[in-house]
Amino acid sequence: MRRGLWVGIGFVVVLVILMVFGSYVSARNTMVIKQEAVKAEWSQVDVVLERRADLIPNLVETVKGYAKHEEVVFGDIANARAGLLNAQDPSAKIQANNRLDGALGRLLAISENYPDLKSNQNFLQLQDQLEGTENRIAVERRRYNESIQDYNTYIRQFPNSIWAGMGGFQPNNQYFEASQAARTAPAVKF
Repeated sequence: MRRGLWVGIGFVVVLVILMVFGSYVSARNTMVIKQEAVKAEWSQVDVVLERRADLIPNLVETVKGYAKHEEVVFGDIANARAGLLNAQDPSAKIQANNRLDGALGRLLAISENYPDLKSNQNFLQLQDQLEGTENRIAVERRRYNESIQDYNTYIRQFPNSIWAGMGGFQPNNQYFEASQAARTAPAVKF
């Protein structure tokens, strides 16, 4: 009878250990999947930021044809664009993007002073492409932020928070929020 009791207790202990281990493995795998989803969403944001950075030189050249003396704004845009292209991590890219938003807003505001520029077909096409890219950035930024929220929520829930701590999973607080310049879009009148 005693031997059977010890076998039963041993069986229960082994079963509990297997259940805890299974919970850990399952939670860890889900955390890895969610962490990779954040990286994948960031890469989509990065693609649209690059697209916008590629459009900007053409827009600047078009504006330069009409507003040659606005060198400060052109320099600000060139520096902000270079900062965006050279940034290595999401945090640095977000900061560089915010600087570029402000510089780009000043460039578009300049166009208000040049009626011929506002009617230039190339400028209008570039502006349309830029607007479409800005919409893509907003969509991808939302998806990226949602994936961070999903990941953070998952690793903070019990018992996942225990497994996250054991597995070295940390909250990701690199949300991509709109810059102050982007919150107030420049008014472009034709």
